[in-house]
Amino acid sequence: MMRLPKFRYCAPGALSEAAAILHGEGPQAMVVAGGTDLYPNMKRRHQTPPVLVGLRKIERLRGVGGTPERGVRIGPGTTLTDLEENALIRRNYPGLWEAIHSISTPILRNMGTIGGNVCLDTRCNYYNQNYEWRRAINFCMKCDGETCWVAPGSDVCLAVNSSDTAPVLCAYGARLNLVSRKGERTIEAGEFYRRDGIHHLAKRPDEILAGITLPPGAARFRSAYRKLRRREAFDFPVLGVAACVRLDRGVVADARLWLGAVSMAPIEAIASRAALIGRPLADESIEEAARLAYPLAKPVDNTDFGLRWRKEMTRHYVREALAALRRGA
Repeated sequence: MMRLPKFRYCAPGALSEAAAILHGEGPQAMVVAGGTDLYPNMKRRHQTPPVLVGLRKIERLRGVGGTPERGVRIGPGTTLTDLEENALIRRNYPGLWEAIHSISTPILRNMGTIGGNVCLDTRCNYYNQNYEWRRAINFCMKCDGETCWVAPGSDVCLAVNSSDTAPVLCAYGARLNLVSRKGERTIEAGEFYRRDGIHHLAKRPDEILAGITLPPGAARFRSAYRKLRRREAFDFPVLGVAACVRLDRGVVADARLWLGAVSMAPIEAIASRAALIGRPLADESIEEAARLAYPLAKPVDNTDFGLRWRKEMTRHYVREALAALRRGA
């Protein structure tokens, strides 16, 4: 049985109090909401924070507010189940709803939060093992070692960003509000993720994700999310495709396409976007967008399935997501 290491748990009732604790305890302290990712990692000794700052008592971090016309704010402490059952999210942001609905199992969605999924730790077959297994291979670059066993010559950790909501939020142009003792700042979702499996977030250790804002224009897009995984329930994605298009008289006026779980950060398919804009969402433009997205997926041997097959699936899943938008899904 794997047990949690010893730690001190703090349960502040206000965001300012939580920020003050993080500031005072230093970079080793961590925040926790649902804990569905952090606690298993702690049991495997990936992280061993001496202090955990619980966010569950902070009302400001929960709930959904606003309107699609003015923008919608989502509290990062809102559970995935609450968002899955939210009529405003399902009706106006179907791509985000599909991503949330695909995460793990109902039991874990009852506990997990969207903020936890946004800040999800990167994953790798050489990293997501117990302590004894990792010690047997002399550890890896991401935790306790110096070598990336996926590519021993790499000077960057290649652990994969496996968040389902990340590519969708990037496609919507969502903004993330970060709060610390030093103040607040807002960052675009597309800039929040870094192509580094270790330092994968543009968030300081003393900062708390305090809000997720979907801009007014996001609800005008048709959106869809498609996910590749071995099992239809529970598994993390080995490919996620977030697609958004805005049609004007049958012609694509704007389009966004992001790939998830194929690199250390979500990847924008810029060339695919250009291939869609100004054309009807027809078989020819969909096929061209899928072809241009294909080279961006460069999977390595650190998640499930064979490399070549996973890469080929990029073409099929982009095609499927765009075809769903054409049908009005």
